[in-house]
Amino acid sequence: MRRDSIKEIPADNNALHPEDTVVRRASEAIPGFAELSAEAKDATEKEHQMGFKQALRLYPKAVGWSILLSTAIIMEGYDVVLLSSFYALPQFNKKYGVLTPDGTYTVPAPWKSGLSNGALCGEILGLFINGIVSEKYGYRKTMLASLAMMIAFIFIPFFSHNIETLLVGEILCGIPWGVFQTLTTAYASEVCPVALRAYLCTYVNLCWVIGQFIASGVLRGVLDRSDQWAYRIPFAIQWLWPLPILIGVIFAPESPWWLVRHGREADAKKALLRLTTRNDPTFNADATIAMMSHTNALEKQISAGTSYIDCFKGVDRRRTEIACMTWMVQTLCGSTFMGYSTYFYQQAGLPTTSAFDLSMAQYALGMVGTVGSWFLMHRAGRRTLYLYGSCALLGLLLIIGLTAIAPASNQPSRWAIGSMLLIFTFVYDFTVGPVCYSLVAEVSSTRLKAKTIVLARNFYNIGGIVVNVLTTYQLTPKPNGWGWSAKSAFFWAGSCALCIVWIFFRLPEPKGRTYGEMDVLFERGVSARKFRDTKIDIFRGDHLAPVTEVDSSSEKEAEKAAVVMVEKA
Repeated sequence: MRRDSIKEIPADNNALHPEDTVVRRASEAIPGFAELSAEAKDATEKEHQMGFKQALRLYPKAVGWSILLSTAIIMEGYDVVLLSSFYALPQFNKKYGVLTPDGTYTVPAPWKSGLSNGALCGEILGLFINGIVSEKYGYRKTMLASLAMMIAFIFIPFFSHNIETLLVGEILCGIPWGVFQTLTTAYASEVCPVALRAYLCTYVNLCWVIGQFIASGVLRGVLDRSDQWAYRIPFAIQWLWPLPILIGVIFAPESPWWLVRHGREADAKKALLRLTTRNDPTFNADATIAMMSHTNALEKQISAGTSYIDCFKGVDRRRTEIACMTWMVQTLCGSTFMGYSTYFYQQAGLPTTSAFDLSMAQYALGMVGTVGSWFLMHRAGRRTLYLYGSCALLGLLLIIGLTAIAPASNQPSRWAIGSMLLIFTFVYDFTVGPVCYSLVAEVSSTRLKAKTIVLARNFYNIGGIVVNVLTTYQLTPKPNGWGWSAKSAFFWAGSCALCIVWIFFRLPEPKGRTYGEMDVLFERGVSARKFRDTKIDIFRGDHLAPVTEVDSSSEKEAEKAAVVMVEKA
């Protein structure tokens, strides 16, 4: 008879291990933990050895399903550009605005703020709902419900006859957008191996930029229309995405990690087989599920809870801080400036249509930058890209600020500022923009992943509201604003410098690490700068290891029974 036990073994000072108490508690809580650890170790070693091409051959269906779900982010990126651009559309202003003394129509500033922040409020609500619902019912069912809501809610802004109805529509549409923001990242990080994780997570940023590019193209196409369809057509185009994505999600497999967390290992194996290539001789589905179960068992002993409060307890407090600040760096590094390149080109005397064409070029640069980051991440790692990308953005902000010292009448300086912002967009989408999505998905524990990403994204959204207000005042001429114009780049250079300091001391490198290894690195309090080079073995403690022992008396009885059977024969 085989039975599990904990055996004392010599200390290994060459590698980091889970604490002995964690290994002991896991062994007591999980029947067959020693055998599970052995299988998990085999799967972990194979995952470390798996290269990009091999992972792509083994997990092509996982890549396809992840891309399908992440495509929902295009809708949010589309609407972000859509609404802000409508304020410059005469037909939209005439429908929803008020008549001004000069005979033109405009949407009052409070309503502009209300519409923009209304969608943001809906997103914040949707994010918190997602953190609870997706963990209880699964990613697939949550995604289906959100897409159905999206299809229904688009009717409200499309048929709205007054600005109050439009505001209600924006708030309600914001709820499923909030779900898409984090669910897609969490799903992408859980259905693929370590070798593909960063690429599928950063694809979310590409979807965001694609949405902005499409919105710019659609608005450029309706500029010449003088009827209500100038703004209704862009609203109607939002129906293009939810229905095909919804049909696809109906057939999508659930995340194997989610199924393991809910004790459904048999279903997790079925889902994993649907995500991988059939009959691959190098792949062992049972061992991969064992790796997930082993990680889940360790996390239960390190941090048992799965509520929002648990994100701020013990070792998870540090992980939540890193996820929140990583996303906050996106908004504090001066990215708020990227949407204003058209504004500076118009100041330089460029026609509105040409300035609009340049804004499309800006989003195209963003797409090129995101794809480019995939090649760099393989070599440099996430922390390195985030650190040096932020340093490059700091340099560009200082150049913009120094150029802005020239008088506003100096047109070449306005051209220089607009051009620097185009370069800024490329550098941002080459480094900080896409890498953020990979980092927030990798630093969180698997049991608190959905909630940690929700908290991080809401931290970003709240920070975004403050940054948008500051930017509005900085760029609005006196007496209504501060009149800083492009010299406000100095302000954002200061905030970017603070971000660089935080990145250097607090942001770890998750490249090449499994979720189980990340758990132990955080549990043992390893410095962020040492994450990359620390050798680790998560399948034993400092002095203890789970082993399977054979009961000698049972073995003798079995041998005796065998002898009797032979004699009788």
